Order: sequence, then structure tokens, then C-alpha cells
Amino acid sequence: MIRLEKLGKTFRTEEVETIALQDIDLQVGKGEFVAIMGPSGCGKSTLLNIIGLLDNPTVGKFHLNGQEVSRLRENERTELRKGTIGFVFQSFNLIDELTVWENVELPLTYMHIPAKERKEKVKEILQRMKISHRAGHFPQQLSGGQQQRVAIARAVIARPQLILADEPTGNLDSKNGMEVMELLTELHREGTTVIMVTHSEHDARYAERIVKLFDGKVIANIVD
Repeated sequence: MIRLEKLGKTFRTEEVETIALQDIDLQVGKGEFVAIMGPSGCGKSTLLNIIGLLDNPTVGKFHLNGQEVSRLRENERTELRKGTIGFVFQSFNLIDELTVWENVELPLTYMHIPAKERKEKVKEILQRMKISHRAGHFPQQLSGGQQQRVAIARAVIARPQLILADEPTGNLDSKNGMEVMELLTELHREGTTVIMVTHSEHDARYAERIVKLFDGKVIANIVD
């Protein structure tokens, strides 16, 4: 599904050049669950942003479902993400002005799904995530665990092939964190590809494979 070849990313300002990633060779097969680990500043989130088509690499190749996508323009990346990639963030990234229902419905609205179908899909995913009773509430009225359930519901409602999770349990207590990891594991068992950035050795055990980064390079590829 994903193939990265000699991929690198450099950030430049007038005074400073920072190499965030270099010589990344990585493959992720359809339906895999991969954890990316490493110290702060090693390039984990940069790598996830590139895989998620939020940014382009500076050098190297990136094949997604057989298509070379490393030089796409922003509008092309946006179109390709729709229905293909779902994101789950540590900070939830919900829209405060929208209710739970409206937050979850948003990806379907962008995809121009008819209203009746949107209603059915939102109802179904909220029930699955056990958050239906909060459908009319706003994000700030929810606990952290509830907010992350909403974020996962929004990420998976369009049935994407790939879920990218950036420290998905980072703001949660152990109980809610475990529930989130179990949800991601369940999605993986159903065939969704999951790539997760994490500092947590405990969370990484849910993955089939651990990729370790250090100073922007892959230093280990550990299969469970």
C-alpha cells in the first residue's frame, strides 16, 4: 500500500537548514498495523504528515496504492486524502463550534454524500463508538476519552483504507487510552491499515511491527 524510497525532508529558513528525515526506506502492506517510535524531534510526526499527504518530501519517492505522490500539489493531495486517509490526533482536533454529530458528519459533507446517507452513517458510527448519547453536545462538554472517541468516529466514517494516529492516547488516562487502542485494533482486524506514532511502549505492543527512528533515520524494523 505504501512504499517510501530514499525519502528525505529538509526545512529551510533564511538562516537555518534542518534535516528532519533522510534516506527513509519503508514499506507498509495493506492491512498492517505499524507503530513508529523514537525520541522527540526524531522526525516521527514529519513522516506521518508526509504519509498522510499533508506535506511533500524534499527528496525521494512515495508510492501510495501504486501511485507516485511525492510531488503532488496541495489541491491534488487534498483530493487523494478524501475517503482514503483518516487522521486521529493527540489533541483530538475537533471543531469547538460544531456538535459531536456535526464534527463526525463533516468528512461526508466534504465528499458531497447525500443528507439521508450521511444521517445513517453518522448514527451507525456514533453507536459503534458508544458516544450516541453525546451527539448534541459540543467538544468542550466531553471528557478526553469521549473526545477521542468522536475523533476516531470522524476519522473512520468514510471507511478510509488508512488510519494515521499521532500519539492517540497522549492526553488520556490509562483506562481511556486502553479503550482507544482496542478501537484501533478492532479497525485493524477489519482490514484497515493503521500507522501510529507513539512514545508508549505499552501502546506499541498492539502493533504487528515497530519502526524506530533516530535523527531522521530508520534504525530498526521490529516484527512482533
